[in-house]
Amino acid sequence: MELLQLIKLEVRELLSSYEFLGDDVPMVSCSTLLALEALIANPNIKRGENQWDYKIYELMDTGDSYVPIPQRQTDLPFVLAVEDVFSIMDHGTVATDHVERGTIRVGEMVDIVGLRETRNTTVTGVEMFLKTLNEAMAGDNVGFLLRCIQKVDIQRGMALAKPGTITPHTKFVAIVYVLKKEEGGMHSPFFTRYRPQLYMRTTDVTGRVGSMMNDGDEESKMVMPGDRVKMVVELIMPLACHQGMRFAIRDGGKTVGAGVIQSIIE
Repeated sequence: MELLQLIKLEVRELLSSYEFLGDDVPMVSCSTLLALEALIANPNIKRGENQWDYKIYELMDTGDSYVPIPQRQTDLPFVLAVEDVFSIMDHGTVATDHVERGTIRVGEMVDIVGLRETRNTTVTGVEMFLKTLNEAMAGDNVGFLLRCIQKVDIQRGMALAKPGTITPHTKFVAIVYVLKKEEGGMHSPFFTRYRPQLYMRTTDVTGRVGSMMNDGDEESKMVMPGDRVKMVVELIMPLACHQGMRFAIRDGGKTVGAGVIQSIIE
């Protein structure tokens, strides 16, 4: 028990160091392994019959009561970043992921934006967890059946959007924080013309770092781990992006930074 209390204390200190409410966050100690073993031994186990099984319920109940339900952005124009594409025999092509914002109804038109020339299509079907729907809204994880679209016409990283609301871009200004070595980031600085992978929505694309400016708005040729900089980024392929959109920077199989688009250049 002393070890458990020590772990809780360390977790609270870690949360507080990142400006979370470390002293107020509820904590539930549990073991998913022991709970799973109890469930395998007795598939018909009921709540309260096993302490480890009960702890998982307690964890879920605590999350439900403590974590606020996020507000769905249903008042904004519809956007869905395509994560996967399927071809269903005798039906057509289905694009899947969660609706980022807005609402869409069966029969409405959408633009397919990014990676290639923008084209439009019509949503002829909406399905969520094997249920057919007439409408999907922000937060729903759905599949859209698209009219006259072949599987080769659409791919991961493209976006479905309300016509005319989003355009593809290749160059923008971003505010970027470069992770320290202690945060799992880089061990050494990088310079202009650095070419990392940018993870934007559901895809990754190579980007080239152009001019950079530090917090004092002075031009910089070098960025150290832990720095916060403003930089111009140019993508090798056009993606559907907009001001305020967030992305991760990865290199060598690990995340080295995070950024947010401040303005679009082209």
